[in-house]
Amino acid sequence: MRLLVRWVTAALALFLAAWIVPGIEVAANAWWVYALMAVILGLVNALVRPILKLLSCGLIILTLGLFTLVINALTLWLSSSIAVHWFHVGFYVRGFWAAFLGALIVSLSTIIMSALFRDKEK
Repeated sequence: MRLLVRWVTAALALFLAAWIVPGIEVAANAWWVYALMAVILGLVNALVRPILKLLSCGLIILTLGLFTLVINALTLWLSSSIAVHWFHVGFYVRGFWAAFLGALIVSLSTIIMSALFRDKEK
């Protein structure tokens, strides 16, 4: 159940980012695009993001953690590239700044929605 909630949360966050940021475009405005993009972003965050954080740990420490925002932007940009080129999903991120703003919106909205849908038992 938690996995489904996280998946829906990520899809809604991607929808919000595509709606707000002008550099993020979705070819077909269908929910399956956001759902598949949420899966791809989750896999990239699970596989590639730890490697990027390990390789750039010096910059993360030097910038007091702010370089993590750049890593988030790179993972969103990479996820979009994988979605477009490998799976032919029309989720386009046009440039670094669109990826940066989109990753910032995705991160903030995911934090807010996770706090809203958190288990009350814990």
